[in-house]
Amino acid sequence: MMKVLPQQLRLYAVTDSHRLRGRTLLDTVAAALEGGATFVQLREKELSPAALLEEARALAKLCHARHVPFVVDDNVEVALAAGADGVHVGQSDMAARRARALLGPDKILGVSAHNAAEALAAQADGADYLGCGAAFVTGTKLDAHPVTAETMRAVTAAVSIPVVAIGGIEESNILQLQGRGLAGVAVVSAIFAAQDPEAASRRLYELSGQL
Repeated sequence: MMKVLPQQLRLYAVTDSHRLRGRTLLDTVAAALEGGATFVQLREKELSPAALLEEARALAKLCHARHVPFVVDDNVEVALAAGADGVHVGQSDMAARRARALLGPDKILGVSAHNAAEALAAQADGADYLGCGAAFVTGTKLDAHPVTAETMRAVTAAVSIPVVAIGGIEESNILQLQGRGLAGVAVVSAIFAAQDPEAASRRLYELSGQL
């Protein structure tokens, strides 16, 4: 039984409160959902645990009202306390196997993978979906190296769980990701730094349907 359907990963919004143009995180996520975001990850590395939990609780409530999965980046404790659907861990975060053990069998576990070997290991450790990137050079994670089209295709071919591309994805380059076997795209600044996050999400949602 798949806990995450490929269509739920079509437009995966990853928060970045540094780029909000004066709006609140909650309002921006609400706008993204209105525009068509199908999955939300709370990724705020600089918030205190208490502030992170507060945001996570509010976002969990918002996403669940829309029947959209909601996960917290790399913090199982906050995810469980907030009633989130699960967590996403990177290769340098908590080990996927440990995250799965703490979450239990029913929560969603997403894992970042940069090649087929990492993808297979993550799947074996209990991942429900993978994030693969950086798809393009990105201003969000300056240490992220772009993953080639061949490597991305190798990742999606290696596993039976859905894969989203992440890293520098915007309207102008999203269609370059065609033919890689992706379930969708994870987007940060193309939504959270947008003048109109709802309109941006709507356009990204339309384009992601062509992958």
